[in-house]
Amino acid sequence: MPMLVIEGSYRVLGARPDGDSVRFLPADPAHWDLVPGPHRVRSNRSGAAQVRLDGIDALETHYIPAHGSELQQPAPFGEDAADELTAWLGFAAVLRDGHGTVTSSEPATVPGFVLTRGADVNGRCVALAGRGTAPAPGGTQLHVDAALLRQTANLHQLRTGLAYPTFYRKLFVELREAMTGAVLLARSEGRGLWPADRTLSGAKIDGLASLSESEVLLPKLFRRLADYLTLGAGDPSLAGFRAYLDQREDRVLVLSRSQFTGLSTVVETEGQSIRLTVPPEDLVFEER
Repeated sequence: MPMLVIEGSYRVLGARPDGDSVRFLPADPAHWDLVPGPHRVRSNRSGAAQVRLDGIDALETHYIPAHGSELQQPAPFGEDAADELTAWLGFAAVLRDGHGTVTSSEPATVPGFVLTRGADVNGRCVALAGRGTAPAPGGTQLHVDAALLRQTANLHQLRTGLAYPTFYRKLFVELREAMTGAVLLARSEGRGLWPADRTLSGAKIDGLASLSESEVLLPKLFRRLADYLTLGAGDPSLAGFRAYLDQREDRVLVLSRSQFTGLSTVVETEGQSIRLTVPPEDLVFEER
């Protein structure tokens, strides 16, 4: 199926790129207006905007819960994913300050392209991210298949085991299946974060400290837990977490059951332990 091609360059100086998002400046910033869907891409005065890599989710390095302070998931996986992404794109000698902001890089920009079908509610372009020369002129539509997916950072991050699969309904089935194959291989070979992952086996969460410092989980689950625990103002109990998820109305398709349901139905809590009852690649989330 077709996706919009946007040519341009990646920039990391002064930004906080993580393992699944990066700043991109189109050769023609007017091409942002061609991105389909209900949400517009939000760009700065130079025309640059944040790109969120479709189909993947790296560990959080600077998540801010509602009414809370900035949190991160356990090191080193989030930082490793960020370093892997910038290196794959072509940046070298990337230096960051204590807050993760890039203070210098070589080169300052690298050429690349994005393939997109829309933006998220935060104004980020949801895309496949490629490096070098675009496979078609910017502003045109291109059929994207698994062969082209293999040339993107999205699949690379999954192959290295430094990102979780997090699928949404607009992602083509062929691409989702190729991403799932990369995940299964990385997990079976114990790459990246997978030996430390507790999403299925169960994580013990005694509060925000253990959530940030010790338990490696699917980032979407981490974000929901961070928001929930922050609202609890120090109460670590998970007794109300599934009810909280129902209020958030995260809707998912469970592929193995052909069932469209709420996220709470695939989350299990027992005391202070929590886990997903199906693997992340078995879920397809509904876009908001």
